[in-house]
Amino acid sequence: MMHWSRRAVFVVCLAVALFGSLYAFQKPFKEFSGTEYYAGDIPLPADWKDKTEFAFARMMFPGGPLDGYQRTGRFTGDYHYGLSLWTQDYPRADRHFLEAVRRLTRINARSVEQAVDIEDGDDVFNWPFLYAVQAGEWGLTEKQGQRLREYLDRGGFFIGDDIHGPAEWGEWERRIKYAYPDRQMVDIPNEDAIFHTVYDLNDRQIIVGRDHLREGSKNGGTVPRWVAIYDDKNRIVVAGWFNQDTGDSWEWADDPYYPEKYSAQGIRQGVNYIIYAMTH
Repeated sequence: MMHWSRRAVFVVCLAVALFGSLYAFQKPFKEFSGTEYYAGDIPLPADWKDKTEFAFARMMFPGGPLDGYQRTGRFTGDYHYGLSLWTQDYPRADRHFLEAVRRLTRINARSVEQAVDIEDGDDVFNWPFLYAVQAGEWGLTEKQGQRLREYLDRGGFFIGDDIHGPAEWGEWERRIKYAYPDRQMVDIPNEDAIFHTVYDLNDRQIIVGRDHLREGSKNGGTVPRWVAIYDDKNRIVVAGWFNQDTGDSWEWADDPYYPEKYSAQGIRQGVNYIIYAMTH
Protein backbone atom coordinates (compact mmCIF):
# COMPACT_ATOMS: atom_id res chain seq x y z
CA MET A 1 0.00 0.00 0.00
CA MET A 2 1.29 3.44 -0.89
CA HIS A 3 0.67 6.23 1.57
CA TRP A 4 2.19 9.67 2.08
CA SER A 5 1.53 11.66 5.23
CA ARG A 6 1.54 15.45 5.08
CA ARG A 7 4.58 15.46 7.33
CA ALA A 8 6.47 13.11 5.02
CA VAL A 9 5.70 15.26 1.98
CA PHE A 10 6.79 18.40 3.85
CA VAL A 11 10.03 16.82 5.04
CA VAL A 12 10.82 15.50 1.57
CA CYS A 13 10.36 18.99 0.17
CA LEU A 14 12.77 20.39 2.75
CA ALA A 15 15.27 17.64 2.01
CA VAL A 16 14.99 18.28 -1.71
CA ALA A 17 15.72 21.97 -1.17
CA LEU A 18 18.80 21.03 0.85
CA PHE A 19 20.02 18.54 -1.73
CA GLY A 20 19.53 21.14 -4.45
CA SER A 21 22.01 23.43 -2.71
CA LEU A 22 24.72 20.79 -3.19
CA TYR A 23 24.67 20.90 -6.99
CA ALA A 24 27.50 23.39 -7.30
CA PHE A 25 29.85 21.14 -5.31
CA GLN A 26 29.12 17.72 -6.80
CA LYS A 27 31.60 16.07 -9.12
CA PRO A 28 30.29 15.50 -12.64
CA PHE A 29 28.91 12.18 -13.79
CA LYS A 30 31.48 9.67 -15.04
CA GLU A 31 30.86 6.20 -16.43
CA PHE A 32 33.18 3.26 -15.67
CA SER A 33 33.56 -0.19 -17.17
CA GLY A 34 32.36 -2.90 -14.81
CA THR A 35 32.40 -6.62 -14.22
CA GLU A 36 29.44 -7.20 -16.55
CA TYR A 37 29.18 -4.14 -18.79
CA TYR A 38 31.72 -1.90 -20.46
CA ALA A 39 31.32 1.86 -20.43
CA GLY A 40 28.98 2.77 -23.26
CA ASP A 41 27.28 -0.65 -23.47
CA ILE A 42 24.08 0.88 -22.11
CA PRO A 43 23.07 4.08 -23.89
CA LEU A 44 22.84 7.13 -21.68
CA PRO A 45 19.31 8.48 -21.16
CA ALA A 46 18.54 11.82 -22.73
CA ASP A 47 18.42 13.60 -19.37
CA TRP A 48 21.70 12.26 -17.98
CA LYS A 49 23.09 15.79 -17.53
CA ASP A 50 20.01 17.17 -15.79
CA LYS A 51 20.25 18.63 -12.30
CA THR A 52 17.67 16.81 -10.22
CA GLU A 53 16.54 16.48 -6.63
CA PHE A 54 18.10 13.08 -5.99
CA ALA A 55 21.07 11.07 -7.22
CA PHE A 56 21.84 7.42 -6.53
CA ALA A 57 25.46 7.20 -5.33
CA ARG A 58 27.36 3.92 -5.66
CA MET A 59 30.39 3.50 -3.42
CA MET A 60 33.80 2.47 -4.75
CA PHE A 61 35.83 0.13 -2.54
CA PRO A 62 38.71 -2.36 -2.79
CA GLY A 63 38.08 -6.08 -2.80
CA GLY A 64 38.60 -8.12 0.36
CA PRO A 65 39.77 -11.67 1.08
CA LEU A 66 36.49 -13.17 -0.16
CA ASP A 67 36.47 -11.21 -3.42
CA GLY A 68 36.02 -13.86 -6.11
CA TYR A 69 37.37 -11.63 -8.85
CA GLN A 70 40.67 -11.20 -7.02
CA ARG A 71 40.95 -14.92 -6.35
CA THR A 72 40.60 -15.77 -10.04
CA GLY A 73 42.93 -12.97 -11.09
CA ARG A 74 40.29 -11.73 -13.53
CA PHE A 75 40.53 -8.12 -12.35
CA THR A 76 43.72 -7.04 -10.64
CA GLY A 77 43.95 -3.34 -11.45
CA ASP A 78 43.18 -0.25 -9.42
CA TYR A 79 39.56 -0.37 -8.25
CA HIS A 80 39.27 3.40 -8.74
CA TYR A 81 39.04 2.76 -12.49
CA GLY A 82 36.23 0.18 -12.41
CA LEU A 83 36.46 -3.45 -13.54
CA SER A 84 36.25 -4.51 -9.90
CA LEU A 85 33.87 -5.75 -7.25
CA TRP A 86 32.01 -2.50 -6.61
CA THR A 87 30.81 -2.49 -10.23
CA GLN A 88 28.75 -5.69 -9.92
CA ASP A 89 25.34 -5.16 -11.62
CA TYR A 90 26.48 -1.66 -12.59
CA PRO A 91 25.17 0.39 -14.30
CA ARG A 92 22.13 -1.54 -15.45
CA ALA A 93 20.79 -2.15 -11.94
CA ASP A 94 21.16 1.50 -10.94
CA ARG A 95 19.40 2.83 -14.03
CA HIS A 96 16.53 0.35 -13.89
CA PHE A 97 15.99 1.22 -10.25
CA LEU A 98 16.12 4.94 -10.97
CA GLU A 99 13.46 4.51 -13.64
CA ALA A 100 11.25 3.01 -10.95
CA VAL A 101 12.03 5.79 -8.47
CA ARG A 102 11.03 8.35 -11.06
CA ARG A 103 7.78 6.54 -11.84
CA LEU A 104 6.69 5.49 -8.36
CA THR A 105 7.60 8.50 -6.22
CA ARG A 106 7.40 12.29 -6.33
CA ILE A 107 11.18 12.53 -6.31
CA ASN A 108 12.82 14.03 -9.36
CA ALA A 109 15.65 11.51 -9.54
CA ARG A 110 18.56 11.67 -11.94
CA SER A 111 18.40 8.84 -14.47
CA VAL A 112 22.06 7.89 -14.07
CA GLU A 113 24.06 6.81 -11.06
CA GLN A 114 27.09 8.46 -9.44
CA ALA A 115 30.24 6.50 -8.59
CA VAL A 116 31.73 7.91 -5.38
CA ASP A 117 35.19 7.53 -3.88
CA ILE A 118 34.76 8.33 -0.18
CA GLU A 119 38.43 9.31 0.08
CA ASP A 120 38.26 11.86 -2.73
CA GLY A 121 38.23 15.14 -0.83
CA ASP A 122 34.80 16.14 0.47
CA ASP A 123 32.86 14.73 -2.48
CA VAL A 124 31.07 12.02 -0.50
CA PHE A 125 29.37 14.67 1.65
CA ASN A 126 27.52 15.89 -1.43
CA TRP A 127 25.67 12.58 -1.87
CA PRO A 128 23.33 11.88 1.08
CA PHE A 129 22.44 8.32 -0.04
CA LEU A 130 25.23 5.77 -0.59
CA TYR A 131 24.96 2.15 -1.79
CA ALA A 132 27.55 -0.65 -1.88
CA VAL A 133 27.06 -3.99 -3.65
CA GLN A 134 28.61 -7.32 -2.57
CA ALA A 135 29.43 -5.81 0.78
CA GLY A 136 30.33 -9.22 2.20
CA GLU A 137 33.31 -9.47 -0.14
CA TRP A 138 34.53 -5.91 0.24
CA GLY A 139 37.86 -4.78 1.59
CA LEU A 140 36.83 -1.54 3.29
CA THR A 141 39.94 -0.20 5.03
CA GLU A 142 40.13 1.33 8.49
CA LYS A 143 40.76 4.74 6.94
CA GLN A 144 37.71 4.38 4.71
CA GLY A 145 35.67 3.18 7.68
CA GLN A 146 36.56 6.32 9.62
CA ARG A 147 35.62 8.42 6.62
CA LEU A 148 32.34 6.57 6.34
CA ARG A 149 31.67 7.30 10.02
CA GLU A 150 32.21 11.02 9.41
CA TYR A 151 29.84 10.86 6.44
CA LEU A 152 27.16 9.16 8.53
CA ASP A 153 27.59 11.47 11.50
CA ARG A 154 27.02 14.39 9.15
CA GLY A 155 23.66 13.02 8.04
CA GLY A 156 24.50 10.44 5.39
CA PHE A 157 22.76 7.10 4.87
CA PHE A 158 24.51 3.90 3.77
CA ILE A 159 23.25 0.53 2.46
CA GLY A 160 25.27 -2.65 2.01
CA ASP A 161 23.71 -5.22 -0.35
CA ASP A 162 24.38 -8.71 -1.74
CA ILE A 163 25.81 -10.25 1.46
CA HIS A 164 25.38 -14.03 1.65
CA GLY A 165 26.24 -16.73 4.17
CA PRO A 166 28.21 -16.67 7.43
CA ALA A 167 31.64 -15.90 5.95
CA GLU A 168 30.42 -12.82 4.09
CA TRP A 169 28.43 -11.73 7.12
CA GLY A 170 31.64 -11.84 9.13
CA GLU A 171 33.46 -9.59 6.65
CA TRP A 172 30.52 -7.19 6.46
CA GLU A 173 30.16 -6.90 10.22
CA ARG A 174 33.89 -6.73 10.94
CA ARG A 175 34.55 -3.93 8.49
CA ILE A 176 31.48 -1.90 9.44
CA LYS A 177 33.03 -1.78 12.89
CA TYR A 178 35.77 0.39 11.40
CA ALA A 179 33.02 3.01 11.20
CA TYR A 180 31.02 2.08 14.29
CA PRO A 181 33.10 0.10 16.79
CA ASP A 182 30.79 1.36 19.54
CA ARG A 183 27.46 0.21 18.06
CA GLN A 184 25.83 -3.14 17.35
CA MET A 185 24.09 -4.17 14.18
CA VAL A 186 20.55 -5.37 14.91
CA ASP A 187 17.59 -6.76 13.01
CA ILE A 188 15.13 -4.03 12.07
CA PRO A 189 11.75 -4.59 13.75
CA ASN A 190 8.76 -4.93 11.42
CA GLU A 191 7.12 -1.83 12.84
CA ASP A 192 10.08 0.42 11.96
CA ALA A 193 9.17 3.31 9.67
CA ILE A 194 11.64 2.14 7.02
CA PHE A 195 9.25 -0.66 6.10
CA HIS A 196 6.27 1.70 5.85
CA THR A 197 7.40 5.02 4.34
CA VAL A 198 5.75 4.42 0.96
CA TYR A 199 4.94 0.72 0.82
CA ASP A 200 3.94 -1.49 3.73
CA LEU A 201 6.54 -4.25 3.48
CA ASN A 202 5.09 -6.67 5.99
CA ASP A 203 5.46 -9.79 3.84
CA ARG A 204 9.11 -9.81 2.90
CA GLN A 205 10.96 -12.74 1.35
CA ILE A 206 14.44 -13.71 0.30
CA ILE A 207 15.54 -12.00 -2.95
CA VAL A 208 17.53 -14.52 -4.98
CA GLY A 209 20.14 -13.48 -7.56
CA ARG A 210 19.68 -14.47 -11.18
CA ASP A 211 22.56 -16.96 -11.17
CA HIS A 212 21.23 -18.74 -8.08
CA LEU A 213 17.58 -19.22 -8.92
CA ARG A 214 17.89 -22.99 -9.18
CA GLU A 215 19.25 -23.47 -5.65
CA GLY A 216 17.21 -20.58 -4.23
CA SER A 217 20.08 -19.01 -2.28
CA LYS A 218 23.80 -18.23 -2.35
CA ASN A 219 26.48 -19.58 -0.01
CA GLY A 220 23.82 -21.41 1.96
CA GLY A 221 22.18 -18.14 3.05
CA THR A 222 18.53 -19.16 3.08
CA VAL A 223 17.24 -16.83 5.81
CA PRO A 224 17.00 -13.16 4.75
CA ARG A 225 17.66 -10.40 7.25
CA TRP A 226 17.18 -6.65 7.18
CA VAL A 227 19.73 -5.21 9.59
CA ALA A 228 20.77 -1.76 10.73
CA ILE A 229 22.85 0.41 13.00
CA TYR A 230 20.90 3.18 14.73
CA ASP A 231 22.25 6.51 15.93
CA ASP A 232 21.47 8.25 19.23
CA LYS A 233 18.22 9.62 17.78
CA ASN A 234 17.06 6.12 16.82
CA ARG A 235 17.64 6.87 13.14
CA ILE A 236 18.98 4.14 10.89
CA VAL A 237 22.32 5.25 9.47
CA VAL A 238 23.69 1.92 8.20
CA ALA A 239 21.41 -0.66 6.62
CA GLY A 240 22.26 -4.14 5.36
CA TRP A 241 20.41 -6.54 3.08
CA PHE A 242 21.66 -9.98 4.15
CA ASN A 243 21.08 -13.15 2.12
CA GLN A 244 19.50 -10.97 -0.54
CA ASP A 245 20.59 -9.82 -3.99
CA THR A 246 18.54 -6.67 -4.32
CA GLY A 247 20.86 -5.35 -7.03
CA ASP A 248 19.98 -8.31 -9.24
CA SER A 249 16.28 -7.65 -8.67
CA TRP A 250 16.84 -4.20 -10.20
CA GLU A 251 19.25 -5.31 -12.91
CA TRP A 252 16.96 -8.03 -14.28
CA ALA A 253 13.60 -6.35 -13.68
CA ASP A 254 12.88 -6.42 -17.43
CA ASP A 255 14.06 -10.02 -17.99
CA PRO A 256 11.20 -12.54 -18.44
CA TYR A 257 13.45 -15.28 -17.01
CA TYR A 258 13.86 -13.48 -13.70
CA PRO A 259 10.88 -13.84 -11.29
CA GLU A 260 8.82 -10.68 -11.07
CA LYS A 261 8.16 -11.20 -7.36
CA TYR A 262 11.81 -10.51 -6.55
CA SER A 263 11.96 -7.34 -8.61
CA ALA A 264 8.67 -6.12 -7.17
CA GLN A 265 9.98 -6.44 -3.63
CA GLY A 266 13.47 -5.15 -4.45
CA ILE A 267 12.16 -1.98 -6.08
CA ARG A 268 9.67 -1.27 -3.29
CA GLN A 269 12.35 -1.98 -0.71
CA GLY A 270 14.76 0.45 -2.35
CA VAL A 271 12.10 3.14 -2.68
CA ASN A 272 11.22 2.86 1.02
CA TYR A 273 14.86 3.18 2.06
CA ILE A 274 15.38 6.29 -0.07
CA ILE A 275 12.31 8.02 1.33
CA TYR A 276 13.35 7.05 4.85
CA ALA A 277 16.82 8.47 4.28
CA MET A 278 15.33 11.74 3.05
CA THR A 279 12.78 12.14 5.83
CA HIS A 280 14.58 10.93 8.97
